[in-house]
Amino acid sequence: MSEVLDYRQQGAIALLTISRPDMRNALGEAGDGQCFSEICDRINADRSVRCVILTGQGSAFSAGGNVKAMRDGLPPFDGAGVHIADGYRRGIHQIVKSLWGLQVPVIAAVNGPAIGLGNDVACLCDMRIASQKAIFGSTFLKIGLIPGDGGAWLLPRIIGTARASELLFTGRTIDAPTAEAWGLVSQVVAEDALMDTAMALAEQIVAQPPEALRAAKRLMRHGQQASFETIMEMSATTQALMHETQDHSEAVGAMLDKRTPDYNDK
Repeated sequence: MSEVLDYRQQGAIALLTISRPDMRNALGEAGDGQCFSEICDRINADRSVRCVILTGQGSAFSAGGNVKAMRDGLPPFDGAGVHIADGYRRGIHQIVKSLWGLQVPVIAAVNGPAIGLGNDVACLCDMRIASQKAIFGSTFLKIGLIPGDGGAWLLPRIIGTARASELLFTGRTIDAPTAEAWGLVSQVVAEDALMDTAMALAEQIVAQPPEALRAAKRLMRHGQQASFETIMEMSATTQALMHETQDHSEAVGAMLDKRTPDYNDK
């Protein structure tokens, strides 16, 4: 299996680090999809994990796909068009779907360039915090390609169609302050404060009741496409289930007793 991801757990927080610094954390190598899938499945099955932080090792968050492999016709960019399409489905798409399928909130701590696929991987996260050294770009047209990873669906939903079109159609990159002004990231911090800031945000998240936290993420996801009437019905039925959880009883009791709640991770 690919060793592209380093997994560590600190309390209720899982820290995932893209660990290919010699290639500026390029993604899409053989086995990457399986690696992401197995680790994300592990997180979803572990009720003690309540938040994920995704970052990159070294100077880049992720420079995207391996352009040299594209030039040399190496996997997953080898063979005829049909074969390449299947390579995307089994590799890059597996990375994307695995991250999208995470049931707990995910924070991207963008430490450097997030380009192409790397930009879209950051967009798969629920929140993004950027180092002052972060750079963002949907640069697929620069190499004669289109977003083959779902970026045409993700990016407009975060920054709007006009700005997403500007990034894609020009191929230019934007710095961290511009990304913040456009709503691509929620805050920009000094390089040496990035992980501390991400951890502080994660600590606030993991203090919430875990079952309601996962349910809230599901509801937010459905809200991107479902009708208002559908979301209202989902809200009512999900809320009814939340009223029956131990989390709800513990949260209410702790609030009235003026104490810190103690949630059961089971």
